Amino acid sequence: MTPLFTGSAINAINTSLIATALVPIAAAVHVSVGRTAVLVSALYLACAIAQPMGGKLAEEFGPRRVFLAGILIVLAGGTVGGLGQDLTALVVARVLIGVGSSAVYPSAMLLIRRRAEATGLDAPPGGVLGGLMIAGAATSALGLPMGGMLVDAWGWRTTFFINLPFALLALAMAYFWIPSDPPVVGSRTLRELAARLDVAGIVGFAGAIAALLVFLRGLPHPDWLVLVLAAAIGAGLVWWELRTSRPFFDVRLLGKNPALTRTYLRFAVASLCVYTVLYGLTQWLQAGRNMSSEAAGLLLLPMSALSAVLARPISQRNLVRMPLIVAAVSCLAASAGVLALTASTPTVWIVVITLVFGITLGATISANQTALYTQAGSGEIGTAAGLFRTFGFLGSIASSALISVVFHTQVSDNRLHLIALIIVSVLGLILVITDRTVMTRARA
Repeated sequence: MTPLFTGSAINAINTSLIATALVPIAAAVHVSVGRTAVLVSALYLACAIAQPMGGKLAEEFGPRRVFLAGILIVLAGGTVGGLGQDLTALVVARVLIGVGSSAVYPSAMLLIRRRAEATGLDAPPGGVLGGLMIAGAATSALGLPMGGMLVDAWGWRTTFFINLPFALLALAMAYFWIPSDPPVVGSRTLRELAARLDVAGIVGFAGAIAALLVFLRGLPHPDWLVLVLAAAIGAGLVWWELRTSRPFFDVRLLGKNPALTRTYLRFAVASLCVYTVLYGLTQWLQAGRNMSSEAAGLLLLPMSALSAVLARPISQRNLVRMPLIVAAVSCLAASAGVLALTASTPTVWIVVITLVFGITLGATISANQTALYTQAGSGEIGTAAGLFRTFGFLGSIASSALISVVFHTQVSDNRLHLIALIIVSVLGLILVITDRTVMTRARA
């Protein structure tokens, strides 16, 4: 499991690692700071598309092969970024890092499922899933302080080069410790390979996600034509996936398995809540309280640590119902706490509020991941796990758009409170208490 944990951490840390390097990157490649935001969007887009694609490839060609290929792509991305001389090279590097690291989580879920079934386990291996969750999600907050320290010590290029030692370590461990995949069965002609992978479905999914991201990143100046394009591509994707024999984005699965669909929605809403705080509160701390990027990142570390501490026992016991209720309630409570924050609020109270959000993060990811493991079948767990992460990225992308709209003209206490008011909704709680599958099952 060690290479799977290490590989999963690469994706999580990179989601926020670049944040503290945007200003020095802009100065080094002679572009405006605003243009460097594409480095954040590029990773989000690559991850949202590549997560389910990695799962599909793992199901077809073997999770170990896909895992190793993904780590090699991360190595390439880290090298290209570290040596890059212009913004285009850095964007390519971030896409490579996103695509490569996205192959890890769905491959890991498929490897865990196959190993559990081979050893006769009926219940989910909670301890293993908890470790994967901690490595793949609870470590995301580490990217902010880590990036700040790396940039201050050795410059912005280290935010790319830091991927190399982690990737080499994961590659060596995976090569020696993960058992080999069985031989690939079936014909390998180009046409049949395209049919097995549903290349048309992958292209349609990528187009719809890309158009949606462009629309959200354009707020508060919406380009309605792009939204119409996203809806049209999405409708075409649904039409195609309902007719193909081996769909990439299995629309029938979502219709036949409403419990899994609700798990995706719960995770998207929770990600919207947590990432809005993670990035919105960070901007407010820097602009409203004049904190450095490193100090703001360090202030959020207790939240990450608490979520990791909570995730382990929840996953080990395969708990579902109570953690989801606690996550929804804690999210509402912490959002209400944000309403009381001002520029003069003692730092200790800010830490307390972020700790409550840490409860949300640890409880929701571990419980939803356990639910996902039991709701997806053996032959589809890779793609299902990838889609699980995609919905999480959609929540984080929506949070970025929300922050852009609210903080468009200025970052102030009142606008921070507006974000809190938007977050303070009963949607997350409704998704839990109205789900009979969840409310009638304490554990998986």
